[in-house]
Amino acid sequence: MTATARETVLGRVRDALVLSGPAQVTVPREYRTGRVLPDDERRALFVDRLADYQAHVHTCTADRTPAVIAEVLREHGARRIGAPADLDASWLAAYDGRIQWDRADIPAHRLGELDGVVTASTVSCAETGTIFLDGSRGQGRRALSLVPDLHVCVVDLSSVVAGVPEALARLVPERPTTLISGPSATSDIELERVEGVHGPRTLVVVVRTDA
Repeated sequence: MTATARETVLGRVRDALVLSGPAQVTVPREYRTGRVLPDDERRALFVDRLADYQAHVHTCTADRTPAVIAEVLREHGARRIGAPADLDASWLAAYDGRIQWDRADIPAHRLGELDGVVTASTVSCAETGTIFLDGSRGQGRRALSLVPDLHVCVVDLSSVVAGVPEALARLVPERPTTLISGPSATSDIELERVEGVHGPRTLVVVVRTDA
């Protein structure tokens, strides 16, 4: 049987790899790491970046978390929300709507019927305004934070770091990570912005200053 062009090319690549032997490659790691900013500067930079992405930001102390979340959900008319099964239940103590605790058994099309979702977060980058979710406690599976149209994400100021290298240093590489920089948005060739294509149309970030 005559080999196809694809098989021929791949065969040549395999032969070349065998002949060349394993190459020792040193990856340069000269980027800046370990940057530190005071709390006020870190918070101001993070909030500024989120606002630039058209996210809504609320700042509060830890004891005000339930009240702020309930107020946000009422403002957005969220009467039925989803939440990770291991989310701190006290965060939703002031909410008077229906809560669907997700144990990874809600089909994706049913997630779309929820008015919103409330999650925690792992780490955030002030420089880029990016929030990292890795599925650990209070964050749930990826579909839970990507399918509903409203995402209320709680971020502790203590988990906000200066830059991307500092954020990556706090992540576990083996965990599935979702990076959120504002609400889902894209644009066509004429730069017409469309929101909600790849995820929530509305992102609300609750920054807790003393947690």
